[in-house]
Order: sequence, then C-alpha cells, then structure tokens
Amino acid sequence: MSAWLGIDAGNTGVKALLFDDAGRELACAHRDTGGHSPEPGMVERDIGRLRTDLADLVRELLDKSGLHGRDIAGIGTSGHGNGLYLLDAEGGPLAAIQSLDSRTAGLVEEWAAGGVGEEAAAICLQRPWPSQTPALLAWMARHRPQVLARAAHVLMCKDLVVHALTGRVATDVTDMAGAGLLRLPENRYDDTLLEIYGLGGVAAKLPPLHWPTDRIGTVSAEAASRTGLAEGTPVVAGFFDVVASAVGAGVTRPGQASIILGTWSINQVVVDAPLDGVFMSTGMAPGRFLSMENSATSATNLEWLAHHLLAQDSRRAGGSAFALADALAAAAPPKADGPMYHPYLYGAAGDPSARAGFFGLAGWHDGGDMVRAVFEGVAFAHLAHVEKLLAAGARLRGITVSGGGARSPVWPQMIADVLRLPVKVAAQAETGALGAAMAAAVGGGRFASLDEAAAAMVAPSREIVPDPCLAGFYQRRFALWQAVGRSLAPHWAALRDIGQA
Repeated sequence: MSAWLGIDAGNTGVKALLFDDAGRELACAHRDTGGHSPEPGMVERDIGRLRTDLADLVRELLDKSGLHGRDIAGIGTSGHGNGLYLLDAEGGPLAAIQSLDSRTAGLVEEWAAGGVGEEAAAICLQRPWPSQTPALLAWMARHRPQVLARAAHVLMCKDLVVHALTGRVATDVTDMAGAGLLRLPENRYDDTLLEIYGLGGVAAKLPPLHWPTDRIGTVSAEAASRTGLAEGTPVVAGFFDVVASAVGAGVTRPGQASIILGTWSINQVVVDAPLDGVFMSTGMAPGRFLSMENSATSATNLEWLAHHLLAQDSRRAGGSAFALADALAAAAPPKADGPMYHPYLYGAAGDPSARAGFFGLAGWHDGGDMVRAVFEGVAFAHLAHVEKLLAAGARLRGITVSGGGARSPVWPQMIADVLRLPVKVAAQAETGALGAAMAAAVGGGRFASLDEAAAAMVAPSREIVPDPCLAGFYQRRFALWQAVGRSLAPHWAALRDIGQA
C-alpha cells in the first residue's frame, strides 16, 4: 500500500503521522522538542536536537506502521509560523528563535512610533509584532550583527524539516506571507518592504518561494540512512502550521472558518481577497487566501495551569492534569459573579506588555471557579478575534474547531456558547499533520487540488450547537471582561518596566 507522511513541527514538539488516501491515520509518533529561555522574553530551541528528534521519530513511525520507506508516496510538512531560523552556507545552525519570543517588544514600539508599521502594512497587510520574523531579523541586525552576517539562509520552522530531508533550501507562500515578508495579494518578495524594515541586505538570504503543494525535492541518501525513508521520496514545500491545520480540518473553500485551540489563539477564514485591518493574511492557493486574527492567548494558558498548579494535585488520582482541569471546569457552574481571567501569559493582541491575571476573585470562589475562568478567558479571546474578522467583512459559512483544546469536553461547547454559533469539531486530532499529508497527496498527483483532497481525506466533523440559555450570560460577561482589560492595559507596560529596572 502507499501512504502519505505529514510532519508537523510546532513550538513544543514534532509529530509525524502516516495517512492513507482516505485520510485514515495509520501510525503516529511524537517528540517533545520544547525550547529554553536564555533570558527573560527569549524563547529558543536547539536545531541539532530538532534534526535528531526528526530522524528518530520517523524511524519510530515506520516501525509502528509496519511499512517500509518505499511505501511512502510523498511527504508534506508544516511548522509554526514566524520566529527565526538561520543557517550558514554549509547548513550549520546559527539561530533558532521560536514564535513565543518577545525580545523585540521595544523595537516594535519604536517602529510603531516611527510609522514603520503603517508603511509595512500597506504592502504586506500586517503590522510588526514581537516574534514576527522581520522584527527578529532587525533585532539580530542591531544586537547580533556578526551572526546575521554569517547567515546564508533565513528559514521558517518547517523549512528546517524540508532541508533535513532533502538538503534543499526552500520555503512557501503561506509561511512567508504569514511572516510579513511578502507583498499581498501578489504573494511575492518585495525590496521596498525589506527596506522599510531596514533589511535591504537580507534579500539574498531569503529562500526560493513555492506554493505549499509544489514538489521541491526528494529525500536525500543521507536522510534516508538516518530516517529509514526511501531515497528519492518526493517532498513538497509544505505549510505554515495554522494553514495546514485549517486544510486538515477541511477548511479550504471561501467562507469556511477555522478556530484552533492551540498554543496560539488562531481564528481564520478562507477568502477570495485578503481582508483589510486584520492581524494577518496569507495566500494558500492561487486566488485563495486565509485572513486571520491571532494571538498567543489560547491553550497555552491551560498548559501553564496544568503543569504549574495541577500537576501535583492529589485529585489527579493517576490521571492527567489536563483531565483534572476539564473535570473541575465542567463541575463549576457558570456564575454571574465568577472570577475572570485574561489569558495574556505571552502578551495580548496588539500589546506585548499585557500580562495574565484573575479579576473578581472572592473568598467563596474555589479552584473549580478559577479553572473555569481560564477556559472562559481563552474563549473570550477567540470571540474578540472573531468579532474583528466579522467587522472587517468576513462572511462565515461554517466554523470548524481543531487543536489540542478541541479534545476537551468543555472548550468546544463553550466556544459555541460564547460565539452563539454552531461549531464543528475536527474528527482528526492532528489536523496540521493531515494538512501536510494532503499537500503531499496533491503534489504527488493523487488529487488535483486541496478541495479535492479535503473531500477525500477529511472525515465528517461532529457539530455542537450553542445553549441559548447562556447567550445573554456570556454577552454580559464578555462586555465586562473587555472593560476590565481596557482598564488594566495602561499599567501593563509599567509592570514590564519595573521588571527591567
């Protein structure tokens, strides 16, 4: 039999999955490749470890599946967007900065005051923000000029995977547009845009640009020996991971929307032309775009809660901290005076200085109320983004929820209740890897388009309808949540400055 390999490289780990032509999962392997923080605000990873983990998990995947490398018909990749990965001319690692990094907050504020953000947005339809690739490149030029001078290749996370498999240096439209490095809607590099960022000398370091389904190389002999894959196996350019997750959830046609409950709050809709005034847009196929409202305000908050507060809780009784969080949230009834939570562990949309915190906590509230507040605060952050997409002119013809948080028995229903709209929950848990495999299947000629691949490889989703009894409750809570956030905003920068003093 033939199978399609999808590799999804995120901020915290790398997953590899095999799928057949019907999108059925054949095997899965995972490696935790989380980063480290050398200084406050910095989040980096080890490229050498990433490459080693990649080879090990592909071998494990083949062992689990019982398939031989020659049974793999094609390989697609996805990876977290933005951040910055630099290689020298020999492919040696120079820098690996993840998309949770906020070292450029001061630079972004400086750019905003100087009009750089508005000038850039006129071309790339995106304003600079911490973790954005151009901002990180400018930071490197200012603080690590010797490293940037040695760099021959500016890559995105999934491009590292492609390079490890093929030895080829390449990237795709979705990642580079999502990083604010392309002129839109033309989907091409632009010298004027680079000059606005002060990065004119970087143009020669940017990799060749492809569509996600373009075949850009084959598995090299060296990679074959390390992974067990067959030399010559086709590899396509791949996706920015949020786009891959949308595709893997069956969101490929105009009007279809994707909400991802993951490390980031991802809220995106397929459009014929990019929306104006939203966080970012990216091309996904000729004549088709995804417009997005995103921030690092989603399930990363639950991860923090699970790891730091619930991991040692005796109520786990051998179960996972995440299962305990679900149980506590489900058992806590909605309360008009319940505590609120602003999910800004890594900043808020448009304000990198924002901090997370509880508001309205009283002596009669318990741990379940606090856990529920975290779930609700994340849902409210998604709602704020969806409202901005609607205000920009998005027309939604269906919403599919995916990501790790979609497996929660609490969150999808809460998202439906907060949005006051039906939502579908993606059948495949690993939509990013499935989307990557679908790109490989299109690039390999099995399907003519992503639409055709979605029809064949994406399983039907289950639908959740909102509880009409909670509509007014959440409207009032959301309005107060926003008001509290606005009142706190002037103090966040002061808190940051105290920490830097």
